[in-house]
Amino acid sequence: MPVNADFVGRSYPPSGPYAVSAEAIAAFAAAVGSTDPVHSSAEAARAAGYADVIAPPTFAVTIAQQCDAVFVQDPEAGIDYSRVVHGEQRFVHHRPITAGDEVLGTLTVDSVRAAGGHSMVTTRTELATSAGEALCTSTSTIVIRGGE
Repeated sequence: MPVNADFVGRSYPPSGPYAVSAEAIAAFAAAVGSTDPVHSSAEAARAAGYADVIAPPTFAVTIAQQCDAVFVQDPEAGIDYSRVVHGEQRFVHHRPITAGDEVLGTLTVDSVRAAGGHSMVTTRTELATSAGEALCTSTSTIVIRGGE
């Protein structure tokens, strides 16, 4: 079943909230090799002007991919996850994701197009605090391989 192009423009209700902890930020920072103390030390983060430890910029993907799953797992979308390859990821940050944030993610399907027998799907996830403060716009393109 091909990817359902009728989903272009569809937005899903906000998912979450996703609680951001200092421990999760520190673990992510260590996993990506970021040694900046603002990711692991509240004191260093506060000295730099932040309320608490801040996440490395790519931390947003850990929440955005949870939001993407709502679309990918929608049976009407026509996506066979076993055929998905991650193509591209972009972030526009509005402010750093900070320990203590409760994050909601609203996913919109921006495009579905065919390319070389495959489907290319671009989604956009708007991450915001539960109070409505914009955090990050995450744009992701996945490729759903066609045929055997």
